[in-house]
Amino acid sequence: MPALSPDAFITQLARGLAPLYVIHGEEALLALEAADALRSHARQAGYVEREVLTVEGAHFDWSQLNDAMSSVSLFASLKLLEIRIPGGKPGLEGGEALQRLAASPPPDTITLLQLPKLDRSQQKSKWFAALEKSAVITEARPVGRGELPVWIARRLQRQGQTLDHDAASFFADRVEGNLLAAKQEIDKLALLYPRGELSLADIRDAVANVARFDVFHLSESWLAGDVARAARMLDGLEAEGEAPVLVLWSFTEDVRMLIKLGRGLKDGRSVRDMAGELRLWGDKQRLAEPALKRIGGARLMQALTECARIDRQIKGVAPGDAWHSLKRLATSLATR
Repeated sequence: MPALSPDAFITQLARGLAPLYVIHGEEALLALEAADALRSHARQAGYVEREVLTVEGAHFDWSQLNDAMSSVSLFASLKLLEIRIPGGKPGLEGGEALQRLAASPPPDTITLLQLPKLDRSQQKSKWFAALEKSAVITEARPVGRGELPVWIARRLQRQGQTLDHDAASFFADRVEGNLLAAKQEIDKLALLYPRGELSLADIRDAVANVARFDVFHLSESWLAGDVARAARMLDGLEAEGEAPVLVLWSFTEDVRMLIKLGRGLKDGRSVRDMAGELRLWGDKQRLAEPALKRIGGARLMQALTECARIDRQIKGVAPGDAWHSLKRLATSLATR
């Protein structure tokens, strides 16, 4: 069955419990909240016994799973069994064990399998395909910058507080890339202010600047033409001690991607046709063609030349500050 969002997963729990659940994804806060919601509903339904198996490395004894599936407590007839695989790779023996689990979940037991973000090969494996057929699956995906104001507003609404668009955007800028800190700031607002509407001044006074930036999401800012966000991300990456060579690599790869995309479009190909070879997924696939039209081939070739110059700055064989040049390059690419 298709994966549910964490919110949809939590809503579905209120309608009744299933024998088998899988939670996977890279957003730790959302995965934790989904698992906590399942534990709470299970306790309320009488599943008071809880057993946890953690699969660490290739030497895990999978017979423990068989024992856990067949064991019956002297004190409780209903059990919550949690299987945690932090590495996301159960191995051959583990894969076969998970297929057996999917085919025949143990009676009087709710089983929860917790996994990290899974790559394409893991999601196409036999063991995961078997789980997809029989388990309720939720994927904890990151909350992107575009979704973050709505996510914040929804969380505030649960505690009886509201805010307008400008305040939500300012809040999002302060906590982007750090969802756990965003939750903590939302919780703090419940303590500082009464129920009702929060002003931009309230948010500015109360919400700490805890944003964290990922170099692999940097391109989304300048591809979208968001000069302010691109500058803010680069300031954050520099402050966090990110290596400028990695930031430059990101720029270079995406400039080259746009150049190749332009050539492909001239040859009559579509963005979707080239998505695999150009590694265009998610928001990047949506943003690439408009960015190409905005920037143009000539500016992209100039940007590639600038990337080579910044590379020499990083190596100390050309004058100038690499971070300053990277920020200027981002502004150039994001500007219309």
